[in-house]
Amino acid sequence: MTVSYLLLLLLFVLHFTFVLPWKKEEFRTCNQTPFCKRARAFKPGSCSLVAHDASITDGDLTAILLPRNQDLENQSKPLLLALSVYQDGILRLRIDEDPSLAPPKKRFQVPDVIVDEFYTKKIWLQRISTETIGNDLSPSSIVYLSDGYEAVLRKDPFEVFVREKSGKRVLSLNSHGLFDFEQLRIKEEGEDWEEKFRGHTDTRPYGPQSISFDVSFYDADFVYGIPEHATSLALKPTRGPDVEESEPYRLFNLDVFEYVHESPFGIYGSIPFMISHGKLRGTSGFFWLNAAEMQIDVLGSGWDAESGISLPSSQNRIDTFWMSEAGIVDTFFFVGPGPKDVVRQYTSVTGTPAMPQLFATAYHQCRWNYRDEEDVAHVDSKFDEYDIPYDVLWLDIEHTDAKRYFTWDRALFPNPEDMQRKLATKGRRMVTIVDPHIKRDDNFPLHKEASKKGYYVKDAAGNDFDGWCWPGSSSYLDMLSPEIRSWWGEKFSLENYAGSTPSLYIWNDMNEPSVFNGPEVTMPRNALHQGGVEHRELHNVYGYYFHMATSEGLVKRGDGKDRPFVLSRALFAGTQRYGAVWTGDNSADWDHLRVSVPMVLTLGLTGLSFSGADVGGFFGNPETELLVRWYQLGAFYPFFRGHAHHDTKRREPWLFGERNTELMRDAIRIRYMLLPYFYTLFREANSSGVPVVRPLWMEFPSDEATFKNDEAFMVGSGLLVQGIYTKEAKRVSVYLPGKQSWYDFRTGTAYKGGITHQLEVSEEGIPAFQKAGTIMPRKDRFRRSSTQMVNDPYTLVVALNSSQEAEGELYIDDGKSFEFKQGAYIHRRFVFSAGKLTSLNVRPNASASTKFSSNCVIERIILLGHSGSKSALVEPENIKVDIELGPLHFQTGRRISVLTIRKPNLLITDDWTVKIL
Repeated sequence: MTVSYLLLLLLFVLHFTFVLPWKKEEFRTCNQTPFCKRARAFKPGSCSLVAHDASITDGDLTAILLPRNQDLENQSKPLLLALSVYQDGILRLRIDEDPSLAPPKKRFQVPDVIVDEFYTKKIWLQRISTETIGNDLSPSSIVYLSDGYEAVLRKDPFEVFVREKSGKRVLSLNSHGLFDFEQLRIKEEGEDWEEKFRGHTDTRPYGPQSISFDVSFYDADFVYGIPEHATSLALKPTRGPDVEESEPYRLFNLDVFEYVHESPFGIYGSIPFMISHGKLRGTSGFFWLNAAEMQIDVLGSGWDAESGISLPSSQNRIDTFWMSEAGIVDTFFFVGPGPKDVVRQYTSVTGTPAMPQLFATAYHQCRWNYRDEEDVAHVDSKFDEYDIPYDVLWLDIEHTDAKRYFTWDRALFPNPEDMQRKLATKGRRMVTIVDPHIKRDDNFPLHKEASKKGYYVKDAAGNDFDGWCWPGSSSYLDMLSPEIRSWWGEKFSLENYAGSTPSLYIWNDMNEPSVFNGPEVTMPRNALHQGGVEHRELHNVYGYYFHMATSEGLVKRGDGKDRPFVLSRALFAGTQRYGAVWTGDNSADWDHLRVSVPMVLTLGLTGLSFSGADVGGFFGNPETELLVRWYQLGAFYPFFRGHAHHDTKRREPWLFGERNTELMRDAIRIRYMLLPYFYTLFREANSSGVPVVRPLWMEFPSDEATFKNDEAFMVGSGLLVQGIYTKEAKRVSVYLPGKQSWYDFRTGTAYKGGITHQLEVSEEGIPAFQKAGTIMPRKDRFRRSSTQMVNDPYTLVVALNSSQEAEGELYIDDGKSFEFKQGAYIHRRFVFSAGKLTSLNVRPNASASTKFSSNCVIERIILLGHSGSKSALVEPENIKVDIELGPLHFQTGRRISVLTIRKPNLLITDDWTVKIL
């Protein structure tokens, strides 16, 4: 038996081993992770650090931390502390070793995540005030944070907290004395620093270097965030007297096939950002910029009953415990006080979501794999035959030549440029997959060049790291290096990527990074990056850098004129600046449909607006009802893509009988009808960080009934969507918050707000409601793709509240370039009040050279909640138009008639008023 045959056999075995369902024993628990096990054993009050020498240095409040009453024989090296204040009520706390004392190595600080603009918002502190808290022996140092807030450095016991000027606490760190910082040191004779797990050995050459601390959120009812986990929106306690034994929430990017739902287990991405919300105070947030493995406990009530530590009893509190294997303390406190304030504050640090191209916000069709050019042409033609719109067709790994990325299997795809151009004639695009593992093949120019330049991650011995993935033996580019990222970006040029065209975009999968024969299916922690940085220190940010490099490569390809589209599976804080993400390898079952909602909502809360789940489930064959319900829900995901594993049956929407095809077509058409609304929301996210889809409590922050609700969600501020998550459901409970009415999206029927409605379930769609007091822009003409809709007229749906008022917005640009950044866009606000609908310009004045124009008109104005009028006057033209009954929707199914102003033909660029007579 030849060596090459053995290698092929091994690859075959590996391939099928790693597409089996998730196996718990293949991944470490907290007890199998020494830093987590050590930290969880700490008792409240175990921290002995005291802050000394507080002063103002370079505009920061600085101090050193030393153990209390240390003896002369066991002198500890001091830790350096710096508190920085930034505009909008943001406090940054950094704690690190003193580099002047020559530690064995420099601890890793995550670069290229904080946006440059954030540094310009620093407030240079001028003075410190002091206050003695309780029975403290030394006074605390207090600095200004923002109007109404101040930051406090308590010296002994060491604690940092933010409070209102009234004295009420908002956030605190080390209030329970759980802070621990394992400083780097020289290995002593006889010490064993190695860690072993399932046949893998981590040499840990620098030994223990973990950090842990407690964080408390005051006046909080629930905490949210820290994706990525397949679990509820409101994070459940993981430790406490009434909590069953549980793992902490793990943040460690992993390639997990067919992950289980309702689990704190980490999957593809990690964002160490937590948000608290409560009825009394509102919202606050905490972010730890650290890319090493992290474990986070949410501590149940009474966990500290025997600690003897006294905290303000007048404030409800949620305590959490944060543990990381390496890195430094680089944390951010966000005071809110509203949900949108916290998201805005967080994205001012990590960046707001990129503005996508219009096509990317429409429907995507994907499968592992569309076999060849004939298959692509067949699928494309069937969408047209069945009048189902779509914008993007995707190719998975089998399109390549032997898993060499940037290549084509020319037997299956002999004319890739022509294939893409045929799609482009209909306004459609193609996406191909490009993963981070590079096939180690001396006949592969990409590998030869990367190897020659020394661009690969090294193993612990300093050789190019060699791991197994889809191509077999593979190496991985060191994306920590800006030079290597730039080199990688050049590979996407039309000259370098043979067979590509300007209408081809990219999918980054497996970028955790996935290594089939590595510990926990990932890269060993002692692998080395540039500057001697161990992989353990940056693991969670590797995929982020890969995503960044790919996205910037597509920008270069288009000479800076074309917005990129790159989908990434791995994610980290800041990923939102570079494209979309999805929830990975889900399964075709009702539980995964259900958990997709809190997963997408959590990603949105932590900056990643452009996210979605594979419609239908990646693994397995969905029953027809499940597939239909998934399309009906998925049409409201920000990222809307159908995808399936190669072992599943084909599941394009026309393969399930005429009625089911009709239902799935209607769901997809709803998305296309709402593209103006979605695109406007994407611009809002790009401007403010506020997510496209939102928890109910983000729009109704004082309504306690919304705090745990993750079966329903808001699309923007105007549309509530409730999924159907059970087979053959007959009725569904829908809570409609607020005091105003809600209008059924499909029928226009008004429902009272502030109560739970028991509604009959229809196969035609899932419950969705437009909030009274909102105006929603639509496009009602159905085309093959979003590109073909660009010049179509608009419909405005005016949903009047009890005061007969409503308002909404519409944002339009060219849908593809960066010219909107120079003011080339249209932004209108529509206001209905006192019987008049008015269109107002809200775009700042721009030069003539940067203006964007459009000849599109308002074709219909639908009035919900209005009665009795038969005509309207269009001003300033003084043209009288009729108000008559017209269809609420033009799709198949029930025809519902509502009051409609037909063909007022108002230019969307103009100021105008429609007065109801």
